[in-house]
Amino acid sequence: MARANKTDVRLDAPRGLRTNGLPWNRGGSDRFGRFTEAIARGMGTPWFLLGLTFFTIAWILWNTIAPGPWRFDSADLGFIALTLVLSLQASYAAPMILLAQNRQDDRDRVQIEQDRQRAERNLADTEYLAREVVALRLAVKDMASKDFIRAELRSLLEQLDERDQLDEAGTDGERAAIDR
Repeated sequence: MARANKTDVRLDAPRGLRTNGLPWNRGGSDRFGRFTEAIARGMGTPWFLLGLTFFTIAWILWNTIAPGPWRFDSADLGFIALTLVLSLQASYAAPMILLAQNRQDDRDRVQIEQDRQRAERNLADTEYLAREVVALRLAVKDMASKDFIRAELRSLLEQLDERDQLDEAGTDGERAAIDR
């Protein structure tokens, strides 16, 4: 299998337009592809359809109403020149639209791959955070509660009080034995 050029690795342009040797693709930019996409986008607007409609109506009116020597297309022959102009426009429009769709498909493919990788990272991050939350819950569960600590402190205070009382009773008993 032949090794691909650096320009063939790009996915943002159709394969036929990736070589840098073409006059419209010098310096790595894809001017021709962007140019055709701009035209295809323009053809998809209501303004283009409205302009084409006005152009066709003006053509037909001019070649119907204008004086004979000023006419350049014959209504008797079915407006052959108008048909030729519209056919030429359509023959260029179809490949430009297909080129724009192919380029958009390539961009969508790259975007889908990036979205998939981002989703995988998000899933890994979410799983990590879930494990951390569970570990924190277990750690908090093993920690002594405020009530437990209070009960332990009360117990220790009671023991200290008992010891003090025994010490006082012991000292009083020793003093009484000495006094006797």
